[in-house]
Amino acid sequence: MPAEVKDWRPKLVLASASPRRLALLQQIGLEPDALLPCDLDESPQKNERPKALARRLGREKAEKALSVLKTREDLAGAFIVAADTVVARGSRILPKPEHVEEAAACLRLLSGRQHRVYTGLAVVTPKGAIRERLVESRVVFKHLSRADIESYLASGEWRGKAGGYAIQGRAGSFVIKLVGSFPNVVGLPLYEVQALLGGEGYPVHLNWLNTV
Repeated sequence: MPAEVKDWRPKLVLASASPRRLALLQQIGLEPDALLPCDLDESPQKNERPKALARRLGREKAEKALSVLKTREDLAGAFIVAADTVVARGSRILPKPEHVEEAAACLRLLSGRQHRVYTGLAVVTPKGAIRERLVESRVVFKHLSRADIESYLASGEWRGKAGGYAIQGRAGSFVIKLVGSFPNVVGLPLYEVQALLGGEGYPVHLNWLNTV
């Protein structure tokens, strides 16, 4: 992008360290000026439902990034994109496993069944207003054999992923049916991101233009 174009474009901040979310933004021509990871306790509150958890964490990440932004003169007037993704089987919220036993339990629970993926999305405007969306996708897994589960666990791809799998990776071969947004299951619903940013005046198509 030519410097003169970049100079007038509003700054964009992604409140995440996730390489998946960054890649999704870049896929639609949105290049963040900064990444502001938000270290939150993502544990559900007592009796908190999956949808409520996704909404709350998405908003809390946005609010935390906004508080950091107020100390960064170089990012003054920036838009912020924040999101959190929750995988649930019924009302049961699945973890983002760091241990193989947790991941194995997730895969056994999802095997041959439908589950839901919720992303709480929050966009902060340069004036500090927060716009929110909750996006839901439904995913059906095939029946997972013992070999499927053991091989997937050995890949390590599950580590830190909501529900213990990454649909954009090897686990894509487990999916029989998906209703809703694929990028939502990966971690960031792109239609809603573009709609919220564009609705607040961010030039979402700027990088689509041929500026050579």
